[in-house]
Order: sequence, then structure tokens, then C-alpha cells
Amino acid sequence: MIAVSVMDPKPAFLLLLLASLLPPAVRRASALNPRNPPSTGAAFSVDDFDWRQTISYLFEASQQPGEQGLQTILENSCVLRAYVANEAQAECKPGNNRCDSSLAGFTLKSEVTRRIDGIVKEGLRHEHKSTVVDYPFQARFFPFTEISALRSDKLQDAYLLLQFADRTYYVTELRAKYGEPYDTDIFDRFSVFIYRMNTPHYTSKAVFEVNPADGSVMKVAISLKARKRR
Repeated sequence: MIAVSVMDPKPAFLLLLLASLLPPAVRRASALNPRNPPSTGAAFSVDDFDWRQTISYLFEASQQPGEQGLQTILENSCVLRAYVANEAQAECKPGNNRCDSSLAGFTLKSEVTRRIDGIVKEGLRHEHKSTVVDYPFQARFFPFTEISALRSDKLQDAYLLLQFADRTYYVTELRAKYGEPYDTDIFDRFSVFIYRMNTPHYTSKAVFEVNPADGSVMKVAISLKARKRR
């Protein structure tokens, strides 16, 4: 264990518990944001994901009810928007009955948002006092294999969980990008690297699960807990 500070282990354990709910299965981020039209051509890579860029929409989601909060998280996720945009670009063609790109008013941006809203409505479920959506990625060469969003039914908490494709991202890259972690820990089959941000309005943590055998990053669970207004 390296650079371990004394901390309450419960928040990290909760994130790892949430990460375990996943079923087995920024350079271009601004172009994939719903507020900006997605660009085409370049493939989405693991380097395009930055957990710190999730904080603003996780905070927004923490102030919203369950389904609306999940829509906010998933509509703003650059990972999900990139994946859905790739699918839409491959399918939407002039004259295609399922997705006719020649129709008046058609834009890739709006089509991606529409499909993500469908993912939320179709996949929405309630468990462990949370509203949850899981969505697996089927593309062979995409750097992630699954995304999950969670919104607590009782608390102002929001979560985003991502499962990395096998051996696409390593702890050396993690530390080069984010610096030394706030804390680390070691479990039987994996290690965790924990990063956090605190403000007067929220506490946010990213718990990266790492395979100690080869240093590959397997999962990340990002939490945001809004502070109560006084």
C-alpha cells in the first residue's frame, strides 16, 4: 500500500459495493457534450474520459428526482454519447426506415440524446434504495464495456460507474493523468486508487479498481454527495 492516509473506509467501500452491481458482461469530450454537436471521424479513446468532468452533471443530478437525475448523468456522459453516436452514424442514412438522416430537422446530436433517453426509460429499475440504469457496450474495440448510473432515492447522492475493457488502461497512465491518489487500499483480488474533490457544496470521489497482477484499471466508481444547505 502506498501513500495511505487515515480515512473513514465506508465511502470507498460503498463505491466498491456499487461497482459490484455491474453485471458481468478532454480531447474530444466537448464535441460529445449535448450542448455541442458531436464531431465525427476520430475514434473515442480511454484518454478522452476524465472523471473530473463528470462532477458538474453529477451535482446537477443529485438535485433532481431519480429518473430525471439518471437522464442528466447519461445524456452528459461523453463515454455513452460517443458510443451511441458511433451506432447512430452507422445506422442513420438517407431513406433508412429506422433512422432517416435526410428528414427535416435531423441532427446527430438530437438523435444521440433521443436514443439515450430510450436507454433510460427501457433500463430503469429500483434496487438497494436507488434508481439504477445499466447499459452494456457491445462494440468490440470500444475502451469500456459497461456504464451504470445510480441516483439515491433518499439522499442527494449520484453515481457513475464504468467498466474498462480488458487491459486498455493502466495505473501508470492513471497516476500520470491525475497525480498521486488521496488514498489507496488493497483487497484480496484488487487494489483501489481513490481521488477526491471537496467544495462547500459537495464531496466527490473516484475509486479506481486496479488488477495488482498487471496494473490494469478494471473499474471506476464516481460518487457525488451534495452537502445539506443550512
